[in-house]
Formats: sequence, structure tokens, C-alpha cells
Amino acid sequence: MLISNSREAAGLAWDAGSGLLPAIVQDPFDGRVLMQAYMNREALEQTFSSGEVTFWSRSRNALWTKGETSGNYLTLDTVHADCDLDSLLILAVPTGPTCHRETATCFDADSAAAPAFVVAPRLAFLAELERLVAQRDRDRPEGSYTTSLLQEGTRRIAQKLGEEGVETALAAAAGDDEELCNESADLLFHLLVLLRSRNVSLDRVIDELKERHGKRRSC
Repeated sequence: MLISNSREAAGLAWDAGSGLLPAIVQDPFDGRVLMQAYMNREALEQTFSSGEVTFWSRSRNALWTKGETSGNYLTLDTVHADCDLDSLLILAVPTGPTCHRETATCFDADSAAAPAFVVAPRLAFLAELERLVAQRDRDRPEGSYTTSLLQEGTRRIAQKLGEEGVETALAAAAGDDEELCNESADLLFHLLVLLRSRNVSLDRVIDELKERHGKRRSC
């Protein structure tokens, strides 16, 4: 059930948890589960009013806006309640590592270097790869293949994507499944780099696919 404002939030089963409801936070882009905490009515109201996810800290006995100390805020997307109205699913966009250990989620491995896709669905790795390409674009580390492509510009990246597309098609035509997988991986990677060079997000491409799918279903 979508909860869009404080008036709708008043109907939640607050008494079930002595005024506190568990709140699971999920990344709306790639589906990663970021963290779990608790909310009371005031925390949820402040979340709606500020647009930054706010919890009730049981240890501090006070409201706590995620990121108020670290700067790693969770920007609200939507709030959903479960069927019994006694737990919340918060979709929120992270502006940095969610966990205090500097990992992307509180459910990652112990290492701060743990990949963010550890607990994400397998297809969500594409989103993580897009993040990595964006990071390479910002930092331009020396010796990085992605850096070299981005420095050469969109035309060269487009040319490389075309080459990978041809190689993928040839592998499929030859019936070489292993080579098809290898070339498909190259194709997807270079597509992400091309999109980044034009500042077009994978999210936008997915929205286009969803819109086309919806049109076909209505025909």
C-alpha cells in the first residue's frame, strides 16, 4: 500500500509496535536493500516534509535523519506499508555509503571494499557497473581502459560499440555460445560507456523499454 502523506500515515498500525514500526530502506534503481531501522509517526511526518529519510533512534531516544552527521542522506522516493500496516518499505536514493562502515549497504560483507552488488539481484550488477563507469568519468584514473575511452570521446566509443555489435552477431551466427557470452559482455560494457559519454542514464533506457512494453500490452 502506497503511503503518500501524513494523513494516510495516520492509518498505520502504530500501536502494534508501541508506536514504532520497522522500516526497510531499498534503492529504487537497482533494488539493493540498504538498511533497516524504526520510525514513529513524527519520523515519518518529518520524512515527508523534508524529503530526507528520518528515523526514531531507540538508543538516543530521539529523531535521527540519516546523513545529518555523515552527509550520506537517503532522499525519499516512496513509502509503502505491508498488508498488515505494521511495517514500512522505504524507497530512497542514497547520496553515499549507507552503512556507518562506509559500505554501500548495511548488509554488505564486512570489508569496506565489498562490492555494492553483494546483496543485489544479479541483473542489478548492470546498475553497479553504470555507477563504476560514472566514477571513472569523474576521477579519470590513469591506466583505466574506461578513462581512455571517455577521453577519446563519443565518436570513438560509438565506433567501438559498433565493432562489438558486429563481433557479437558473428559469434551468434557461428554458434559459439562461449564467444557469444564474451562478446555480449563487451557489448553491454561499451554501451554503458557510450551512454555515460552522452549523459544518458540506464534508468532512462529502461523507462523507454517499459513504455514500449506498456503500449504493446494495450494493443
